[in-house]
Amino acid sequence: MNPNPNDFSWRFWHAVPIYPYSKRRTIRKEVIKDTVWTFDQLQGIFYVVVPIRMTVVKLSQGGLLIYAPVAPTPECIRLVKELVAQHGDVKYIILPTISGLEHKVFVGPFARYFPNAQVFVAPSQWSFPLNLPLNWLGFPSKRTFILPENCTKTPFADEFDYAILGPIYLGPGKFAEVAFFHKTTSTLLVTDSVVVIPEEPPEIVQIDPYPLLFHARDNSWERVFDSAANRRKGWQRVSLFAFYFRPSVLETTKLGQAFRDSFKAPDRSRKAYFGLYPFKWQKNWKQSFDALRGGGRLLVAPILQTLILNRAPQETIDWADKIASWDFQRIVPCHFDCPIEASPSQFRQAFAFLEKGYSGFEEDFELLREIDEGLNRLGIVPPRKEKI
Repeated sequence: MNPNPNDFSWRFWHAVPIYPYSKRRTIRKEVIKDTVWTFDQLQGIFYVVVPIRMTVVKLSQGGLLIYAPVAPTPECIRLVKELVAQHGDVKYIILPTISGLEHKVFVGPFARYFPNAQVFVAPSQWSFPLNLPLNWLGFPSKRTFILPENCTKTPFADEFDYAILGPIYLGPGKFAEVAFFHKTTSTLLVTDSVVVIPEEPPEIVQIDPYPLLFHARDNSWERVFDSAANRRKGWQRVSLFAFYFRPSVLETTKLGQAFRDSFKAPDRSRKAYFGLYPFKWQKNWKQSFDALRGGGRLLVAPILQTLILNRAPQETIDWADKIASWDFQRIVPCHFDCPIEASPSQFRQAFAFLEKGYSGFEEDFELLREIDEGLNRLGIVPPRKEKI
């Protein structure tokens, strides 16, 4: 039976108008039997698509805690309510970031489906262009609370520790992240701080492989057929886009030439951006992906390395040290691979760039360094601090 498209509907997509816009599929997976589940959806720009994930944890006294809600589509809410029927109502909803619009935009609408849930948010919330109160952003005013610095003062303290990074001041905005440690299952929940890039495209990305096949092409007039190899190729190039914006192994075609090339494209539909494909990959592009992936090591995203965390290196290291003191066995991040079997020492090692330098091909950081230098020159962001 064909699925009902209304099950995937996200009505408020205009608030953050990114792919896949008003239709979002959800995949639920059980990470730890009867205790921890992940809900994956998709997000992207110009077919640079990556998973976005929420985590649901069963509480020992019954009920559920939600970390980083995703879009509350009918399909998503149905999958959550199946867990509610077995394990009790949603008691707590956590927003673990202050700058991630792709996380923040879902919290208010999600909370409306669970009117008994308390909403806890990372401190120092802000919005742009106007810094509006949370209830103006759709958060339920009578049951939204700021996470206290002391995690023992929360109603879920018996089961969770957490550590707050930030706020890190970035001129017009701020960055923060709250990592949660579920003691019972030795599971660490993080938002954006660390990821592992899988060699193969994640399941949620393969429901509709068109974005992967779009980026698997070597020119605008190439017709790419659907295959496991082309999906893998597209995914790996998408990963380079997502982390570097413009990796060193990518050449961009001038706009005039891109328009002329578009007339050769076999598909000039709106879905195919009217045949426009202004990219040319060098033959050694795979080496860049392999260097970024590092054999599947824990990675701090290059944009965090070059534009954010280097504004507060000591604070970040102290945060990583605190988390590394917890005895976790796996990490569930909000993006890319999941779950990650990793030790505290491996988590701490991911932040060694603050002491030793960038992780990956130095050339791939060129655009990010240019952005960093330009923002500094204009006085938009504070200067980076020296490595520890």
